[in-house]
Amino acid sequence: MNPPSLARLLTSLSCVALAPLCRAEDKPKPPEPPTYTTPESAGADFAKQGEYEGGLGDAKLGANIIALGNDSFRAVFHRQGLPGAGWNGSPKIEVEGQRQGDTIAFKGAWTASLNALGLSGKTDQGTAFQLQRVVRHSPTEGAKAPEGAIVLFDGSSADAWHDGHLDERKWLAAGSKTKQAFQSFDLHLEFILPFKPLGRGQGRGNSGVYIQDRYELQVLDSFGLKGEDNECGGIYHNSAPKLNMCYPPLQWQTYDISHTAAQFDSSGKKTHPAILTVKHNGVVVQDHLELQSATPGGGFETEVPAPGPIQFQGHGNPVFYRNVWIVNK
Repeated sequence: MNPPSLARLLTSLSCVALAPLCRAEDKPKPPEPPTYTTPESAGADFAKQGEYEGGLGDAKLGANIIALGNDSFRAVFHRQGLPGAGWNGSPKIEVEGQRQGDTIAFKGAWTASLNALGLSGKTDQGTAFQLQRVVRHSPTEGAKAPEGAIVLFDGSSADAWHDGHLDERKWLAAGSKTKQAFQSFDLHLEFILPFKPLGRGQGRGNSGVYIQDRYELQVLDSFGLKGEDNECGGIYHNSAPKLNMCYPPLQWQTYDISHTAAQFDSSGKKTHPAILTVKHNGVVVQDHLELQSATPGGGFETEVPAPGPIQFQGHGNPVFYRNVWIVNK
């Protein structure tokens, strides 16, 4: 047998070395998690997801029921009521659940059953509870622009926005930026998140409101989550929300933002940080927060004296906005 030529040997070694890469390239990518933008298309799990309220003995009890896809659910219980509606900040109780026919059974330290009659169960102490689904609305939903306000979006056109585009419902899609720049202001906006039951973390209805195109107020389906600085109501790299006030997806939510621009001296040195107060669904989640730095990903990576636009970040998710107006201070 003749020995292999050098060229044949090198070719053989190259194929062996590159085989893992070739296999990785040939391997099909997993499908994107399904995304639903209307309640009618969202399926049976969506109909069970939501907020529930009721009694626990002589006290109140609230619960977030989160659909996680594949007939799986999580119940997050809040003593004294839902966040912003009585919850006393005590530790939450989380219990996993699974669909069993027309019923969802939750088993853990607490046990519960969710069916057409509501959510009923017992605590680890044997105290019974009975909760019913509620749909909350922000007290500022539909707030009218006051005299002197600049209406940035009222459903009629996206003329005030770079790359602004409307869907068939006349909602403004994420991925746009105001043509006008602003310094200190009060801003009202309303947003709606898609339902992505198999999405997790930042892949679950992601967008963001960039204030002056510098500081990102996160927009994300954080319903029932911990409430971190990269979740709804949080300021990236600055501050987590005081309370997770995120409503379930496919439900309109509001941000009411008061922003005071950072101050600079004649040399351009910052002398006072920007200050931000945010109400999420009518509840203060950021209270006179001093912003220490800009958020990566905006048009301005650093803080400068110049005014900046409002950006609704596009992140590949069908997040939409409406009723956007601003009052300069």
